Amino acid sequence: MNSRAGIRMMILAASLIFFCRGEVKMDIIITSTAFASGGAIPSRYACDGANVSPPLAWQGIPANAKSLALVCNDPDAPVGDWVHWVIFNIPPASVGIPEALPAQKELTDGSRQGMNDFRRIGWGGPCPPGAGAHRYFFTLYALDQPMELEAGATRARLLQVMAGHIVGQGQLMARYTRR
Repeated sequence: MNSRAGIRMMILAASLIFFCRGEVKMDIIITSTAFASGGAIPSRYACDGANVSPPLAWQGIPANAKSLALVCNDPDAPVGDWVHWVIFNIPPASVGIPEALPAQKELTDGSRQGMNDFRRIGWGGPCPPGAGAHRYFFTLYALDQPMELEAGATRARLLQVMAGHIVGQGQLMARYTRR
């Protein structure tokens, strides 16, 4: 099994564990002032533009959350699921992420950014090959404890450590077509 297939299997297994136990609901609402749910991501946030991270806001974080984690992925990539952003240990009292978050391993609020599939820390904007829209899922997880992970961790490693600690989650999907 190649590493991408292994990661997809791990994500599926983790999702089944979280959902089959009936403990996790999609009760967190995620929005962006840059694009609507199901709408188009502006090129400013993609490789065609400034390639800066989009602003995100959320509400409905469970009271028992001790940290948050965000993953952005593109399941329509030709090589399989492509990770664009991993950020964790976001303070649970935060209400969002500002536009153009610096590509630093550790942020001033204690958040840590992981490695995306471009092999860089922080945001890697949409950059789909060829024509056709791709979907980008921004998934926010509320966790019952901070994650004991070094900055630079991959999504696979984050999901592994998060297993059994998710107390809520939400998702925002938007699309991007390369110009």
